Amino acid sequence: MKTGRYRQYSQHLAEKFGEKVHKLPVNLPGTCPNRDGSLGRGGCIFCDEDGAGFDCLDNTRSVKRQLAEGKAFFRRRFKAEKFIVYFQAFTNTYLPLDRFKENLLEAAGEDDVVGISVSTRPDCVNDRYLDFLAGIKEEKKLDINIELGLQTVNYRTLARVNRGHTLAEFIDAVLRVKKYGFEVCAHLILNLPWDDREDVAENAKVISALGVEYVKLHSLYVVRGTVLGDMYERGEISIISLDQYVARVALFLEYLDPAVVIQRLVGKGPQENLLFCNWGASWWLVKQKIEEYLERHDIYQGKRFDYLNGKAVRGLTD
Repeated sequence: MKTGRYRQYSQHLAEKFGEKVHKLPVNLPGTCPNRDGSLGRGGCIFCDEDGAGFDCLDNTRSVKRQLAEGKAFFRRRFKAEKFIVYFQAFTNTYLPLDRFKENLLEAAGEDDVVGISVSTRPDCVNDRYLDFLAGIKEEKKLDINIELGLQTVNYRTLARVNRGHTLAEFIDAVLRVKKYGFEVCAHLILNLPWDDREDVAENAKVISALGVEYVKLHSLYVVRGTVLGDMYERGEISIISLDQYVARVALFLEYLDPAVVIQRLVGKGPQENLLFCNWGASWWLVKQKIEEYLERHDIYQGKRFDYLNGKAVRGLTD
């Protein structure tokens, strides 16, 4: 199979840092404004009690201990030497500022840490937190990026899944983060029940127009006990087929700026209480099917990236 159909994260990291770098997840105890009553209760309809941070260690452990155990695992399994600390679960910039600073400083003080990735909601990006991160970036010479959970640009779907924010907050967050010189990673779900192929293409266009540097994709997984899980069990929603999902990923990549780095094409669900995840297939098999589809149909990232810079007037002459 040919390579180069899309810009892969592992290759990007090797080029950027000159060596193999691994992302190391850390879990902080927390919540989000969509759970504690500030914006709503219960969170997004697909989110379980762990806040989607199932790859992380127990959040009752200190950051230092999680880092030590994570590094030991990655060194043993992958011979990793350098790490990006990934604050993954819940909404990390929803922590009180002093606690946020304390946890970030603990991670930034590690000699083998080359970067920090902070996962948060678009409506929880605040200049005070960004000011602090800018100071860390300058003092520790770290690479810092902010991961924003968007899920879809369709604001009606955002309301259906009880996100508690609209597209406007995402646009504001991206512009605010980029003002500080940090890179942005956008998280998207391409098969939400209320989205169609037009939404998929528009996702790529908005991400590209805003100059977002990284994208994470995954298919929707359904966890028992969530609002979405209850809807699924009652037959109130349907999920597109695996073949349709593969075609949607290909469509997304066609419209996406070829400079954007793809951190993930498909994700993994939590280990327990799953009602639906990746059509019963392993994540790597889904990834393989996507790559085979791209090859078979001669699709590559940016193939239809022709809609910016005043497309309608580019052919006019003076």
